Amino acid sequence: MKEDGGRVQVIRCKVKVVQKIIFTAAELGVFDLLRESGDVLTSATIAERLGTSHMGMERLLETCVGLKLLRVEKKDGEAFYGNTDISNLCLAKSSPKSLYPRMMYYSEVCFSNALYFPDAVREGKNQMEKIYATPPNDVFAGFYRSKEDMKKFLDTMNSVWAVNGNEVMSAFDLSCFPLICDIGGGGCALAKECVSLYPNSTVTIFDLPEVIETAKEHYVSSEEHRITFHEGDFFKDSVPEADLYVLSRILHDWGDEKCVHLLTSLYKACKPGGGVLIVEMLLNEDRSGPLEAHLQSMMMLLHTEGKERTLSEYNALLSAAGFKEIQFKKRSIYSAILGRK
Repeated sequence: MKEDGGRVQVIRCKVKVVQKIIFTAAELGVFDLLRESGDVLTSATIAERLGTSHMGMERLLETCVGLKLLRVEKKDGEAFYGNTDISNLCLAKSSPKSLYPRMMYYSEVCFSNALYFPDAVREGKNQMEKIYATPPNDVFAGFYRSKEDMKKFLDTMNSVWAVNGNEVMSAFDLSCFPLICDIGGGGCALAKECVSLYPNSTVTIFDLPEVIETAKEHYVSSEEHRITFHEGDFFKDSVPEADLYVLSRILHDWGDEKCVHLLTSLYKACKPGGGVLIVEMLLNEDRSGPLEAHLQSMMMLLHTEGKERTLSEYNALLSAAGFKEIQFKKRSIYSAILGRK
């Protein structure tokens, strides 16, 4: 038993170290430099261009090779380093599909917040009051304490959809829904995917006034007329009429009662024949996995009132609100559930 406990501790420490090493390489600009150079470079060249010590950079690069994040070529006995395909695509800040904002958010915010996991488990509720000194029932007050904090949070969400947005928005043919409303979609990433995939559709983003202000300033140009905005609180205010409502990673923030309340409001506002598209990470029906969903559910316990759910649990929420003809498409990480009125 003692040996098993020690092994668990070693695994936990390894995971944390690996994550911090990836964050360090990304923050220092290693992946961007190699992506922009288009060629392999020596550790000395990389260290000089990024303003680091040669010894420290060499050790970091060797470790990234071991993690399969960099490749190495030997020329006349000297090591030359280059990006792997996954590093070019997801780890370089300059990539359109970069996960850099998400990595930095986890490094700077989520890791420190995770210290409150024991309290969250003991008490069975979020720890926002202890972490941010904000009311526990106003879960986004902590994330939106300042404009800078809000933008970091929205950038994190956008980086997720830069990688996964196309596959979830194309899971079903949504071309039959000309008027789409993205509930809580202030980062605009899914709205952009939607108008790109469905040229005859327009998207209205419904979100809090301060989020809309940030979205207009940073995410959508004034020339983009197919994306519009509507300010409001989706638990208190009427939503605009639409053919389809999109709830991407919204319901997992809330308990069942609030989810049914929101879905019922959308059902009443929905045009006949319209529907709601839920995009979430799903647990297996026997709750055996996937691990990513369990980890995300722990983050929901720490920060929100919600949880990750199984498909049958989401079906029950949709049915309770009145939606019928429920369809489901599983994708690589997130799944799409379409309920029709």
